[in-house]
Amino acid sequence: MDTATVERFEANRDRLASLAYRLLGSAADAEDAVQDAFLRWQAADQAHIEVPEAWLTKVVTNLSLDRLRSAKMRHERAVGEWLPEPLLEGDPMLGPADTVEQRESVTLAMLTLLERLPPIERAVYVLREAFSYSHAEIAEILDITESASQQHAHRARRHVATERNVTEVNGAAARRIVEAFVNAASSGRTERLVALLTDDATAVTDGAGLATKLMRVSGPARIASVLRAGFRPTPAKRKLAGGSPAIHASVVNGSPAVIATLDDRVLGAVILEVRGDKIAAVHGMASPARLGRLTEEWRRREHDVPLIESW
Repeated sequence: MDTATVERFEANRDRLASLAYRLLGSAADAEDAVQDAFLRWQAADQAHIEVPEAWLTKVVTNLSLDRLRSAKMRHERAVGEWLPEPLLEGDPMLGPADTVEQRESVTLAMLTLLERLPPIERAVYVLREAFSYSHAEIAEILDITESASQQHAHRARRHVATERNVTEVNGAAARRIVEAFVNAASSGRTERLVALLTDDATAVTDGAGLATKLMRVSGPARIASVLRAGFRPTPAKRKLAGGSPAIHASVVNGSPAVIATLDDRVLGAVILEVRGDKIAAVHGMASPARLGRLTEEWRRREHDVPLIESW
């Protein structure tokens, strides 16, 4: 493949990856879809591709849909046992963030919600809301009618509207929320944590990859009890971690996040979804399989002083 052909693909890579990530909720799967698209691009007759961006968008969208529909992925994403892969703020895979819809489309809450939609509705919603494609363009990408695209979009919006409840926060607000959360969680007093949570708060954790199922907890009192135990340092936890981690405030998928690191390696992330001035959901992730890309991005950045130097 000549240099110009490779450069045309590379000019689209980040956009294609951010599209695949929104469709699949997994950075690893998104990277695989983009690489498969590159192989198809490499084998294609370039003379017959009039608009590379449109051609590549169609290929990546349909490769992602094939993955969503595969028996293997449906098994892996059994209801209630799937979490999106977290991405650090500034990761190019997060893609466009100019509008509220674009920023919302990569929150963990939205990715989890989109997971419940049929693949075709998910694709129409992402293409329309996050990438501003017209229904005529979406129809061409998905090989459906324009009317069908409109109907899928309407159903997806209706489903999303009934469940969206996340408040946007800026970087300064995110740090304040994380500081309050870490102070409360490490105080050993559950009432301080309860005060930060909404009455219908939920929490989910992947068990650091040691459990076969996700752990789910509902209600401020139960969540506070679990968090208090989780944030209590013990020799056994430090031995498992390989040392005493530092605790940082950050932003992951547009939400405030607690990041635990050791020797520039991310050991875990706790992502906080905010509603109003309280925390409505807590996502705890420590499985190495979910933290690979987040760790890679973390190593490339400069960071603020940790909230806790040595936990």
